[in-house]
Amino acid sequence: MKIYHNPRCSKSRCAVDWLKENSIDFEIVEYLKNPLSKDELQQILKQLNIPASALVRKSEEEFNQYIKGQVLSDDEILDLMVKFPKLIERPIVIGEDFTVIARPLDNLIVKVKK
Repeated sequence: MKIYHNPRCSKSRCAVDWLKENSIDFEIVEYLKNPLSKDELQQILKQLNIPASALVRKSEEEFNQYIKGQVLSDDEILDLMVKFPKLIERPIVIGEDFTVIARPLDNLIVKVKK
């Protein structure tokens, strides 16, 4: 299992803590330190079955600067998420047979307990 994690985010820390408490093996990817490529983001979107706009954090300053009020293609939004990784919603957890945005944590719990 892999978690795309921002240690400054309480929801992301909560997901990491839950995985540890439940003795689930996982790899942490600090995507702010090791940004995702456009191809990696496209693969995640495909696994989540959502458009790029659904993976954007609307509370970030970069959203207001570059996206809000604009009509952008998925490709343009992906370029912005690569350039400004803080725009990526978190945490994203990829398991053997699922990919989920673990916000709220119940999204992850339901997938793991299946």
